[in-house]
Amino acid sequence: MKLLEGKTAIITGASRGIGKGIAEVFADHGANVAFTYSSSVDAAKALENDLNAKGIKAIGYQSNAASFDEAQKLAEDVLAAFGSIDILINNAGITKDNLLMRMGEDDFDKVIEVNLKSVFNMTKAVQRTMLKQRKGSIINMSSVVGVKGNAGQTNYAASKAGIIGFSKSVALELGSRNIRSNVIAPGFIETEMTAKLDEVTVKSWRAGIPLKRGGSPGDVANACVFLASDLSAYVTGQTLNVDGGMLT
Repeated sequence: MKLLEGKTAIITGASRGIGKGIAEVFADHGANVAFTYSSSVDAAKALENDLNAKGIKAIGYQSNAASFDEAQKLAEDVLAAFGSIDILINNAGITKDNLLMRMGEDDFDKVIEVNLKSVFNMTKAVQRTMLKQRKGSIINMSSVVGVKGNAGQTNYAASKAGIIGFSKSVALELGSRNIRSNVIAPGFIETEMTAKLDEVTVKSWRAGIPLKRGGSPGDVANACVFLASDLSAYVTGQTLNVDGGMLT
């Protein structure tokens, strides 16, 4: 059963990792996919080809969600190419970890700009279209770190906690127009980035998770399918922890 048949989704930061996993699963469920990437041109082109081979329409856009103007242009381009914007997934994000005493101002500002301001930019960019349609699902990618904090990640935790507050406020503002806003807070998800970590560290992390494994991008993508589809038509303003029980 294809739960997203005929819907158009914008997914930011999708050339690899969780974003790529979401794009692939959404295409499997019949969604047309507009995705953004920052610099990985070859990876983006390969993903675009793979998604189109699934029988849906997919276009990759080199666009910086942290830029207000680029976000506006992206929404205009996607609307022109696809005819609607039904789902927005704000997934683009970076880390610049350090203890607070060693963290430079630029490392704080950049993480807030890319992780949090991008959510404002993209939500503003699609809002008018979703209001006209009188429907839409906005899914913002936070983190367990945004829920519970983490030493060495004050900037990242602040950005991801901010996403939760922003999303709840949007849910309250736009609910009367049938536009839903929810958050997914992934735990330890195993991607290309975590593959570079040493195995001893990864094993200790897995051991501390009740389900005794790291998550996959597909685990996060399946939660996104639920929140993007009509299965969750009465769900808004919520944070869904996809973390194997880490926060239990």
